[in-house]
Amino acid sequence: MDAEDFQDVLTTVREFVRTRVIPLEEQIEDEDRIPDELIDASRDLGLFGWALPEEHGGLGLNAVEDVRLAMELGYTTPSFRSLFGTNNGIAGQVLVNYGTPEQQQAWLPRLASGEVIASFALTEAEAGSDPSGLRTTAVREGDTYRINGAKRFITNAQLAQVLIVFARTDPAATGTKGISAFLVDTSAPGVTIGPHDKKMGQEGAWTSEIFFDDVTVGTDRLVGGAEEVGFHAAMASLAKGRLHISAICVGQAQRILDESVSYAAEAKQGGKPIGTFQLIQGMLGESYAELRAAKALVLDAARDYQDGTDRKLGPSASKLFASEMLGRVADRGVQIHGGLGYMRSVPVERFYRAARLFRIYEGTSEVQKLVLARQLLKSAGM
Repeated sequence: MDAEDFQDVLTTVREFVRTRVIPLEEQIEDEDRIPDELIDASRDLGLFGWALPEEHGGLGLNAVEDVRLAMELGYTTPSFRSLFGTNNGIAGQVLVNYGTPEQQQAWLPRLASGEVIASFALTEAEAGSDPSGLRTTAVREGDTYRINGAKRFITNAQLAQVLIVFARTDPAATGTKGISAFLVDTSAPGVTIGPHDKKMGQEGAWTSEIFFDDVTVGTDRLVGGAEEVGFHAAMASLAKGRLHISAICVGQAQRILDESVSYAAEAKQGGKPIGTFQLIQGMLGESYAELRAAKALVLDAARDYQDGTDRKLGPSASKLFASEMLGRVADRGVQIHGGLGYMRSVPVERFYRAARLFRIYEGTSEVQKLVLARQLLKSAGM
């Protein structure tokens, strides 16, 4: 895609977010679901496959284009992006980077069109940011595998038709060894998907528990056609996903800052707009500076990811800084709005609750610090 075509995509998505999605934010919050009209329109816009290869029906956006688009998508409720985020991100990228040609041909066109929604089933009760505690098993029996275990907090599980399931295929292995990935139909016998969770925020983005009770899949459903691919596939997908989430945080912070500036210019105390008060100005200025820093970091990390010079440090640094930045900007946004910022009908209140999750998923802030430190020490020969 050339620069002019990509700019057209950005302009179209920006207009769609502002004219079609933002007016429905309160409805999404109240009903805890994305309206069908937005789902259908998202398919028409190609949003289910922006990061998937053009040869498989996607838009084929590279890492830099991906984060620029994510900043536009992040300007509204994050549950909207979650609708198609797994198809483009952590689930779809497993197939793009590790799937066999047959698996790619069978699934990627349907993911790109939105005909199929995929979920990334990695997280477990004892295996969150660190998948080494993974307990779901897949035992080979001739030309099939029998899967048993449970997953939790799986995004879009109730909407999905296929799951990328990570399971231990080597019972003797420990840590990150012996983990493989499988394509499992949500309709397969033995798959049970629980009701979606009631969360602090991000209403409309559904997460659920999934249970696997003697679920049988053929060897053709083993991602990459080989065991031990799973852990590497998961980590590669999560690294790119962290860049994307970082960019969503930038979009969220921009929306909160815009709401705060508008409120500060209009709301009055003592007959004066509160934006004339230096303490309010200080919060606005600090939020803007941190937002600019995060945006620059995400774009720089995306460029390094795209040219292959760094696919570990940059994504983790971006995820750490941008998610923590968003938390601070959201807190200031509520403070600027005062008592009104604590009211459910006000956008900054919704974004404040939504912001808290970004420091947890796709690897917690604490895990990002460890990833960064270990990579730095590794470069020093430790």
